[in-house]
Parts: sequence; C-alpha cells; structure tokens
Amino acid sequence: MALYLDSAIVSEAEAASQLGWVKGVTTNPTLLAKSDLSPQATLKALKQLFRGEIYYQLTALDFDSMLEEAWAAYNILGEQTVLKVPATSLGFQVVAHISPKIACSVTGIYSASQAAVAKEAGAKYAIAYVNRATRFLGDGITLVKDMAEILAGSETKILAASIKSPEEAVATLKAGAYHLTLPWDILQSLTTHELSNQTVQEFHQNGRGLLS
Repeated sequence: MALYLDSAIVSEAEAASQLGWVKGVTTNPTLLAKSDLSPQATLKALKQLFRGEIYYQLTALDFDSMLEEAWAAYNILGEQTVLKVPATSLGFQVVAHISPKIACSVTGIYSASQAAVAKEAGAKYAIAYVNRATRFLGDGITLVKDMAEILAGSETKILAASIKSPEEAVATLKAGAYHLTLPWDILQSLTTHELSNQTVQEFHQNGRGLLS
C-alpha cells in the first residue's frame, strides 16, 4: 500500500515529502491550474521533492496528440512517470499502446467493467473517484468492492481518489483499494485523534523521561 499527495501545489508537496511516509504525488489538469508555476515547472519541482511515482494526466483529445503528450511528460519525469489516462474508448486504446513503455493508470473509473478493460489494456492502476461516485452513483465504496473482485489476482491495482475524510479512507482500503491519493488536509488528518493527543498530554503531565 502507498499513500500519495493529491496536489500540484509545490509548498504542499514539500511539506508532504518531509513526512517520510508519503510516497509520491498525483496531479490532474485542475490541480495543475492551481499551481503558480507552469505545468512543466511544476512537474520538475515535484520530481525534485519525491523519488516515488508522479502522476500526470493527459489532456490531448486525439490518439497521436495523447502519445506526444505522454512522451513529453516522460521526458520531464523519467521512470517516475505514471500517466493518468481518462477512462474512455480512446483512453483505453492509448493505454494498450503505450503501457509497455510508460506506466499507466486509467482515471475516472465509475464501473467495474471499465476496471476490467483497464486490466486488459495493461494499466498498472485503476483509479476510482470514491466520494464523487457516492454523490452521483450512490455508493463509491461498493464501486471499489466490485472493482476489487474484477481485479483480484491481476497486476492492476486500485488507486482510490476523491476521498473526503479519514473514515472514508479506511472504508475504501477495507473495500479493496490498494493505494490512496489524498489532498493535503486529509493526509494530515489521518495522523491525529483527540484521544491520542489526550493520552500524550497525560504521559507528559504524570510521567518522566530522559529529557524531563
């Protein structure tokens, strides 16, 4: 399992990289638009901060342009590249063509059948938008469970995105997601609980240590 930062804000990426347990960064066109830097400069900055995978989503609308954009991303990120390719008929065709050369994820999956095609196309990851699926389909957790059944035993793993709380993150992992990508505030909230803070305070008040 790996936890990723879902952001293209370099200051957030820098803070996440210092935690030591965040393995990489996922971006998308909307997130890149929020960066103060150009997409190229943002990706270069993220590469300097993380040794793990960095995800870039293709925005081109035809086969040849998508391949050109894929190699442009690879020229920046190298072996750290994971392409995010939309779950469309054209997107699956692109994945089948380029996945032997560049790691691919299929993004925006809303059905188990799309996960099956992602597997057959050679995708390394199938990305489910959990909270968004709950809002539009009624149950994002069930979507993850269905995907997990389809992908069981394969090399295609579920990366869950669109997660809005620690509770939703845990439910998603229990449903069969292999990796999570989370915005900075949710990543931070995973580490805290009011009872943990209370327990630490009690030890501090009533105990002794090497420096106290």
